Amino acid sequence: MVAKGYEVFESDSKPFNLNIVGIRDSSPKVNYFNDCICVFWKYQNRWNYLEFDATTLAGLKYLKTPLNPKGCAILVPNQYRGVWELGGHGKTKYTALVQRKGEVEVYRDSDKDSEYDMIENNTEKGYFGINIHKASTGERETVDGYSAGCQVFQNSDEYDIFIDLCQKSEKYWGNSFSYTLLKHEELI
Repeated sequence: MVAKGYEVFESDSKPFNLNIVGIRDSSPKVNYFNDCICVFWKYQNRWNYLEFDATTLAGLKYLKTPLNPKGCAILVPNQYRGVWELGGHGKTKYTALVQRKGEVEVYRDSDKDSEYDMIENNTEKGYFGINIHKASTGERETVDGYSAGCQVFQNSDEYDIFIDLCQKSEKYWGNSFSYTLLKHEELI
């Protein structure tokens, strides 16, 4: 993150100053939870770290039938500062991090096939509802219709741990969350 010029939230004057980081697999298998979402924070001069299985890519349903006529959304790796807040997601409005405070950039995969296309000159910035949420109750094997471009946890129990951390963070740092998406090859 430092090498890319991204902010690492290090202040430990209060607990739960969260760094939320997605790491996208270099060769993702379509419709699977190939990626991870990491959460780390420093408190009392000690770093804390958790890692969860997730997807940073859309499921097969939305690759083949995008919600947007320009194509399926795939979040472009970058650091998005203060874009998300705790709010309601989906029909049941369960607690998630929802995109409400800023724009993100997405690739538009428009060919409706079974492959992820992340083409540099086919991007768009805006408010697209790229939320950070869970797939369903329990643990899912495949992504299917649980992501149209969102960042999605595979296991609901792990997601509950993540949301609990976000709620604790909100008490100290406010209802504004940043998210950094990195490619796995950038870690090597």
